[in-house]
Amino acid sequence: MIDDSPEVLDVVRRYWGFPSLKPLQDEAIRAGIGGRDSLVVLPTGGGKSLCYQVPPVLSGRTDIVVSPLISLMKDQVDGLVANGYPAAAMHSNLTGEEMSDVRKFASQGELRLLFVSPERLATPSFQGFLQELRPRAFAIDEAHCISHWGHDFRPEYRMLADLRLRFPDASFHAFTATATERVREDIAAQLGLVDPAVLVGTFDRPNLAYRVLPKVDVPAQVAAVLDRLKGGAAIVYCLSRKDTERLAASLEKRGVSAAAYHAGLPEARRTKTQEDFSAERLDVVVATVAFGMGIDRSNVRAVIHASLPLSIEHYQQETGRAGRDGLPAECVLLYSYSDAIRWQTLLERGGSERGLDPDQVAAQRALLDEMQNYCGTLRCRHLQLSRYFGQDYPESGCVACDVCLDEVPAMPDSTVVAQKVLSAVARTGQRFGIGYVVEVLRGSDNERTRARGHDSIPTFGALADVPAKALTNLVYQMVSQEILDRTPGDMPVLRLNERSKAVLMGELPVKLLEPAVAKKVRKTKAEEVSWEGVDEGLYEHLRALRTQLATERGVPAYVIFGDRTLRELAVIRPTGLRRLADIHGVGEKKLADPGPRFLEAIAEYCEENGVDTDVRR
Repeated sequence: MIDDSPEVLDVVRRYWGFPSLKPLQDEAIRAGIGGRDSLVVLPTGGGKSLCYQVPPVLSGRTDIVVSPLISLMKDQVDGLVANGYPAAAMHSNLTGEEMSDVRKFASQGELRLLFVSPERLATPSFQGFLQELRPRAFAIDEAHCISHWGHDFRPEYRMLADLRLRFPDASFHAFTATATERVREDIAAQLGLVDPAVLVGTFDRPNLAYRVLPKVDVPAQVAAVLDRLKGGAAIVYCLSRKDTERLAASLEKRGVSAAAYHAGLPEARRTKTQEDFSAERLDVVVATVAFGMGIDRSNVRAVIHASLPLSIEHYQQETGRAGRDGLPAECVLLYSYSDAIRWQTLLERGGSERGLDPDQVAAQRALLDEMQNYCGTLRCRHLQLSRYFGQDYPESGCVACDVCLDEVPAMPDSTVVAQKVLSAVARTGQRFGIGYVVEVLRGSDNERTRARGHDSIPTFGALADVPAKALTNLVYQMVSQEILDRTPGDMPVLRLNERSKAVLMGELPVKLLEPAVAKKVRKTKAEEVSWEGVDEGLYEHLRALRTQLATERGVPAYVIFGDRTLRELAVIRPTGLRRLADIHGVGEKKLADPGPRFLEAIAEYCEENGVDTDVRR
């Protein structure tokens, strides 16, 4: 076993150009080199991949990586090959000749990593190939897929338990970004891990700014977030397929280059959208949760939830796709209690159709309740997420969420507004749904209100100055706070309860969040720091070169260089290979190519614009 970290760091610098390791990477790499089973839980961007990429280089062996999606395998292999790392994948998109070449390279010991799906791993032909190869280590990526308690359970992963029987002398290493203690225990049991090194990183992502906004006008609110990104990449998650298509079309009308993505679209269209997003020809994807696991784009600057996620596990996994390069990114959740009602209906219907027992449905409902609590509790978002996953967080809060940045002031006269809503419900006989009560409060002069005599009640038009969508959200906030009841069924109506009466009597104050379409947000300290010293003109110039090279070579843009590298280049503005070698993300292979192309572009830009070069840090 190799104990000297300098040897590990030498490999990391040579292939990836990283000057140091992240927390727990060294321990995970040591377990891999030493042949000890491990369970590694690191947040997205925490460097899980490096933990299974380094050991086979230092040990001179070929390890097997089990990965769930072809697109994910392809992106990882493209990135490794671009760094000069010997890796390959076996999947159905390869030709017979390509598959034969991969087998030959693996058999001759020329590969350090061989990526494969769990389905292919179970085939007799591949099992026979593995018997010849006799791998000494298996890395299971996205390992939460093996657990019934995980949020992305895949039955195919259960077959991996047979590997332990077939290869008793090999070590097994499970990697995931999101796993509660219950899921971690299940992963270890299902894979039969023997005395594993259990390494659980910090779930908190300090570079992410979390915001929860009352849902009012989704297209306008999403567009407001995108405007702040200055052309940066974003993923927008919706609850249904129709929602993705409607929102993508609405954004395109606003001049945003956006595409819908869901499982019901033709495969060719889904593939093109995914490839365009990875290649930075498309910056905004509006999707269901079918999109994301296979995306390895590191410079997603925002993840927007246009509807409530089903659980905090889902939310953590999906928001984890933002800011994987370590630079600041934004996570915005548009919340309405109506989404929770939709989820409840889907869970009950799905439980019945899938034959789930009441306890299983109740467990799913409990996860949804936790998600609602996160949205409705005005407490540091980073603290709430950390403690959900069993990790402590300072009570003092963060400097990167809407609560701690004081962006969530209460609506003026919240209690008076609530009293007017409750009065309208009472005076209309507690017989109508939200839509009609909103009409009455806004003073809608139509046949329905006139026929029922509701145009003459005191609360008719009492909130005429509040837009209909905003007022609807306020009513849902009151339902969520249980100061107003909403009956179940296809025709729900609003009803008063004991808390309603306390509000009407002035005994219970109410706090409602301002349902504004566009809210003023403050820049986080991390955002300000990340752009310090960056020549933004040069940065855009280098981005254009990166896009050009990516197109020429048929690889995603981040494979050339990540955003963090481009920003550092736009600060230092190196003119020689020696200074370029000190830049984060520039390893030996990239120093040789495409390094010189970027040095030329920097020199050209700086000369034309009179900008200093070789800036000292």
